[in-house]
Amino acid sequence: MKNTTRPTPSPAPATKPASAAKRASKAPTTTASPDATAKRTLQAEAPATAPRFQAPATIVITAKIDVGFGNRLYLRGEGPGLNWTQGVPLQNLASDLWTLALEGASAPIRCKLLVNDESWSSGEDFLVEPGSTVTLTPSF
Repeated sequence: MKNTTRPTPSPAPATKPASAAKRASKAPTTTASPDATAKRTLQAEAPATAPRFQAPATIVITAKIDVGFGNRLYLRGEGPGLNWTQGVPLQNLASDLWTLALEGASAPIRCKLLVNDESWSSGEDFLVEPGSTVTLTPSF
């Protein structure tokens, strides 16, 4: 049997009625004041979403190193409670395990470990993200 159905033609695109086009062309034109233009420009340049606020978080730093009997490990850097002139002592948990919790970090901290707050660890500074727990293995 032969198929006798014909394809349905697609509809024509919609067009504006002639009277609406004439009305649109006769609409009065207005010019915006310089203040309104500046406001529109500022709104267009504003970011689509506001930057996200990051709540302060705790960073836990653990150092795995034996600094010798009677010596202490310190941390200096940029972040909550840190500076580059005086170190914060880490708590000694075992002969080769030290820890420190820094509260209130809302941005990454940059830090370096020192033995007895005098001898700097070698290499680059450590960069630690807020809310993270890291184990550092420094060398001196």
